[in-house]
Amino acid sequence: MNLFEKIFNYQIISRLDDSGTFMVTAHERAWLKTVLEHPAASEAFTPETLAKLAALLAEDEAMDTDAHLIEKARSREKQVYHPLLRPLRRLIMNRSGIRVTHALKSGQVYSNQLGVPYRLEYSMVKREWYLLWHHIRNRAFMSTKLDNILSVTEQELPLERVSDILTRISETLENRKAEVLVQIIPQYNQEMSRILYALCCFDKEVQYDVQTDTYTVKVCVMGDEREFLLSKLRFLGKRVRVLEGEYVKRRMLEASVKALERYGVVEEVTDKDEETLNPAQ
Repeated sequence: MNLFEKIFNYQIISRLDDSGTFMVTAHERAWLKTVLEHPAASEAFTPETLAKLAALLAEDEAMDTDAHLIEKARSREKQVYHPLLRPLRRLIMNRSGIRVTHALKSGQVYSNQLGVPYRLEYSMVKREWYLLWHHIRNRAFMSTKLDNILSVTEQELPLERVSDILTRISETLENRKAEVLVQIIPQYNQEMSRILYALCCFDKEVQYDVQTDTYTVKVCVMGDEREFLLSKLRFLGKRVRVLEGEYVKRRMLEASVKALERYGVVEEVTDKDEETLNPAQ
């Protein structure tokens, strides 16, 4: 194609854009018709739009996905939505009591356990929904997987009693929280979106020091979330450094030492340090 043909085609495309016309290839039309046959298309488009697109693509043939797409083996996926989410959320908002029948891993079933629901929580590690609630008879704070709950019904309780229980639960969880201060190495500031995405499931606060061009992230974690935080920090590697949080710092140091010992680097570093401290006379 010579220069004049390129200029002519550019002028045509520009005029089509100005008029609101969109050019598509036959391959793109076939792909669109295939997508519209998916059951989710009825939720993505209004009935009028769906009917109009179907009429425009009536003479086109759908794409043969068997020849173009290959689905590889994958692990079993768990649905994020659970049928108990909506009724439990309503009970939590109304500050109601509950009667719960749930099962344990051993298969033992506890029926009609009186309690107060506190919060619904999703575990990013196990990909499971949990109900946090107070067991009135045992006076214990419970965390029960929604898949293990066989039934739940509303139980009327005095509002003052429910408010007192929820206040005590909040104070208990607040005492279990720990703060970890993570510094982002300045040379990796351009990867800020990637680093914050790795920490997106935690309650955090980001601070920036203009003089040193350094970002620090204060992460608040519960006691059972520290291992998950450690996995994220190991994934980020040399991009971050833990400044505060003794438990996390100690575990990161242990992991680093074990990794170096695997390749015999720790002994070499130790020998060099001894030579530096005690040079040969």
